[in-house]
Amino acid sequence: MPKHRSLAAQERTYGAPSTVLRRALLGGLILAVLLTVAGLLAYLTRADSPASAKPTPTPASTQPAASPEATPGGPTAVAAPPKTSDPIVFAKAATKVLWTYDTRSFSRAEHVAGLKRWMTGEKKYADWESVSDQIPSPVLWSRMHDNRQHATAKIGEGHFPQAFKTALAQDPGAITKAYVYAVTVTGKQSIAWKGSGAGAESRSTTLAVQCRPDTACALVGVLPSVAP
Repeated sequence: MPKHRSLAAQERTYGAPSTVLRRALLGGLILAVLLTVAGLLAYLTRADSPASAKPTPTPASTQPAASPEATPGGPTAVAAPPKTSDPIVFAKAATKVLWTYDTRSFSRAEHVAGLKRWMTGEKKYADWESVSDQIPSPVLWSRMHDNRQHATAKIGEGHFPQAFKTALAQDPGAITKAYVYAVTVTGKQSIAWKGSGAGAESRSTTLAVQCRPDTACALVGVLPSVAP
């Protein structure tokens, strides 16, 4: 990123320490249910250093008002999830929408509503908090809107982490308990704002994706650390 970072980059580590810990435990629980392998659990539940506290949300009068529904055929805040049973294909698409936003044209409420369409309907596994932590706070979204900030993403590759493949090979039948897959995705996010401000950075993330037989994949959550 350039010396003068975008507003979004200033809030990259969303969530208070307790939130990070909860995400780590939830991520571990998902994989424990899936794999029941202590080694993988310990590996994938490693948390980074405590994140800075999130600003207290306040109403943002400068945000564009949320429309009740998208205009048919018109632009939407978040693309619709693909109808696929391939966890890697789905994870790459999900990563793209997580790294893409347009504060110029859409409110935070519209962006949030769009991302919720990607989540699994199984509350036992859905970790919406880990996904919402990827979204700028209401206060920051308002500032980004004033700055006309928007981002696009170019996705590179996606793969099952080695630890996931190893654990799955040790217990192939464990996947049938929840059909939740860990997928690591890499790519590049490009951000621009009013004037000539722009920047780009390479990023990577590990998602938990649920793909039950004969059912389209859905997002479970974002793991607290990237698994190679």
